[in-house]
Amino acid sequence: MSWLWAIIVGFVLGLIARAVLPGKQFQPLWLTTLFGIAGGILGNAVAVWIGVGETKGIDWTRHLLQLAGAVLIVALGEMVYKSLKGGSKQMT
Repeated sequence: MSWLWAIIVGFVLGLIARAVLPGKQFQPLWLTTLFGIAGGILGNAVAVWIGVGETKGIDWTRHLLQLAGAVLIVALGEMVYKSLKGGSKQMT
């Protein structure tokens, strides 16, 4: 069941990251979900590294780090996706 939560949370993180980033993103939703999952994993790793991985109550710092990781990975992934799909041409 944890893989299902990872997909759901990754999807939500990816969508929020796309909403935060300026401009239109051209990557498909399945790729956004994968980038969101990767961002969540990155955020969790950073949270554990700085010592806020497990706290009492809601882990706001961990959640913000997950979102920051998702924004970073979605932005980098979008650049790679654009370059692989047509370089600097306008995508439709």
